[in-house]
Amino acid sequence: MCGLPLALLGGFMHSIRSTLWLALLVSNLSFAQDQIGRTKGQLLYLPVYSHISHGELTRDGQPAKTLLSVSVSIRNTDPSHAIQITSAQYFNTRGQRLREYVPSPTLVAPMGTHELFIPRSDETGGSGANFVIAWKSDAAVNAPIVEAIHADLPGSRSITFTTSARQILRE
Repeated sequence: MCGLPLALLGGFMHSIRSTLWLALLVSNLSFAQDQIGRTKGQLLYLPVYSHISHGELTRDGQPAKTLLSVSVSIRNTDPSHAIQITSAQYFNTRGQRLREYVPSPTLVAPMGTHELFIPRSDETGGSGANFVIAWKSDAAVNAPIVEAIHADLPGSRSITFTTSARQILRE
């Protein structure tokens, strides 16, 4: 058997078993995260970009930047129950709260959508802006899909991309 001492070969086989077990565990965790579950509410973090940096540095040593408009789409994916958006706080790159986009609870009908918009001219958020969105429901429902579409569409050059929200824990 390749001339390896049995003790070394046994340790090698144990290492392979441990690695396979870990790979199986990680794949099962990943699979569990993809399972559809029902919930009565979530706190979501949505990254958004007021601008993106690109190209070369300007004369003052800063990267060139392109301003973007942002359309936020909060889509109720439950066919039977409404959800209620209780808050949509907008933060800038430094983590300062800029404003609340949902000043009073807003009901979103089954399969309905609530939209928020940041105009291209509003660069207060910066490249590290984000929303923290809270929603709830009286019944356990399918979680909403929350995405932001970023766009700059002047003339012959256009930029568009999306970002998706992720659940975060409440304090």
